[in-house]
Amino acid sequence: MQALTYQGATNVAVKEVDNPKVEQATDAVVRVTSAAICGSDLHMYDGRTEVETGKVLGHEIMGVIQEVGDGVKQLKPGDRVVLPFNIACGDCYNCVRGFTNACLTMNPQMAGAAYGYAGMGPYNGGQAGFVRVPFADFNALKLPGEAGDELERDFLMLADIFPTAWHACELADVQMGSSVAIYGAGPVGLLSIMSARLRGAAEIYCVDMIPTRLDKAREMGAIPINFKEGKPSEQIAALRHQSPLAEALRPGEEKRLEGVDCGIDAIGYQAHDFSDPQHEETQEVLEDLAAVILPTGHAGIIGVYMNDDPGGANEDLKQGIFKIPFGTFWAKGITIGTGQAPVKRYDEMLRDLIIGGQCRPGTIITHEAALEDAPEYYRRFDNREEGMIKVILHP
Repeated sequence: MQALTYQGATNVAVKEVDNPKVEQATDAVVRVTSAAICGSDLHMYDGRTEVETGKVLGHEIMGVIQEVGDGVKQLKPGDRVVLPFNIACGDCYNCVRGFTNACLTMNPQMAGAAYGYAGMGPYNGGQAGFVRVPFADFNALKLPGEAGDELERDFLMLADIFPTAWHACELADVQMGSSVAIYGAGPVGLLSIMSARLRGAAEIYCVDMIPTRLDKAREMGAIPINFKEGKPSEQIAALRHQSPLAEALRPGEEKRLEGVDCGIDAIGYQAHDFSDPQHEETQEVLEDLAAVILPTGHAGIIGVYMNDDPGGANEDLKQGIFKIPFGTFWAKGITIGTGQAPVKRYDEMLRDLIIGGQCRPGTIITHEAALEDAPEYYRRFDNREEGMIKVILHP
């Protein structure tokens, strides 16, 4: 089969590789109908991880069951499925508590496994014709409809970025009436806007610098903040002071207008310098989160921060050691939540919202391409090409 493989920094190639097979009785093989390029794939593409040469990439995957092992009881060939990017056993201490993002048995290197990603186990990804699914009854979510129908794009978002965005809102404790600042108007940031609205947030700000992404954020219900026009926390505070809410506050409560209740980092460790966007400034988003979140507020850090970064600017950053304003977080009593999303915890609920017509996460998709064109689209996506937000590949 054809598959997209990692060949070195900024070098991916479609190669002929062996088709996956059922290796255990609980396995399934899925014929991939759609796979997406994720922003976190770019960390590997940029040479900022320890991913091995030849790895088949791609962890946002959906398709149709091609073959099942004798131990698979709930799925059959022909069933349409989406694959949560976490690969989990379903039985270990963490899985039974709902933390499928930290399964203890599927990855000999660490807690947590995934398709086609650095350090996340020996599993090939799904930017390919077919993919093997371990413990398929647990790790594949059944879908209605037919491959390629009007909900294909929406259902694909269930593999990662929609539940990841929902988890960001969980980490940030977004509730009915919350004020929220989201850093990053990429796919996860945009779906964090959607998630925050579904959860009843009263006021949502979204920080980025790319005009088309900021326009999309506005379209989805957020107030866009261009960090090239000044420090985001200061821009947000200025807008909050102009809010009609100011007239409803009692003396002393005007302090609520100095920031927001909830902050989400949907960018991660390759953040741009606000004042010089051509350069990285890893801690800048974390510093501004500390400034913008109000006392007793919550920070959801869903953007990726790697343990090992070969391209880090100094020895600390190469080891995943980041400077953050912990004193400010502590003095304000800000709760900090981090880590990968336990996708399975949210997927059925989010699938049903899509089926019920309550949300269409696929509206953030801007480009679709054949698998053979994937190297070109990786390059364009990595360059943050104007107008490119989310890319789907079709094997």
